[in-house]
Amino acid sequence: MTVWLVRHGATEWSETHRHTGRTDVPLITAGEVAARDLASALDGREFDLVLTSPLQRARRTAVLAGFDEAVPDDDLVEWGYGEYEGVTTATIRETVPGWTVWTHPCPGGETAETIAERLDRVIARTRAVDGDSLVFGHGHALRAFAARWLGEPVSVGRFLRLDTSAYSKLGYEREQPVILAWNVPA
Repeated sequence: MTVWLVRHGATEWSETHRHTGRTDVPLITAGEVAARDLASALDGREFDLVLTSPLQRARRTAVLAGFDEAVPDDDLVEWGYGEYEGVTTATIRETVPGWTVWTHPCPGGETAETIAERLDRVIARTRAVDGDSLVFGHGHALRAFAARWLGEPVSVGRFLRLDTSAYSKLGYEREQPVILAWNVPA
């Protein structure tokens, strides 16, 4: 049993490093091209469960990668950044030195505990499947997903860079949850 994680293709906001939580921005042309390139990496693989964030950048990536049957799951939306939605880390650090989503709060946004609760529900859903699962989502949420898969706090996601249109694989070595591949480009 493996779980494949796919980060959505590039958007205008991801290219300009703006925190894109719940704002439903579309893919840019380069993001659509890279999403189509994912089809070859995923081609011929059988998945018993295919989930996607309901936000259009993830849903569109799923469709372009050949998985238009992906089931939207609200628990896969990106981190709720609150007042930091649409703001870059550099701008936030002008008033909160050293800020990261992994170490500091997002005023009016989600906590790491809230993220862990909803991603744990998705993990339980994938672990209930006898075969492989495929999940389309977002940068911070998928990094947090991997941390929770390993039984670690969400903050461990800070060590897992994840580029747009990249895929990763989670699985087991014997009974131990492990990362099988990480941040593989399309």
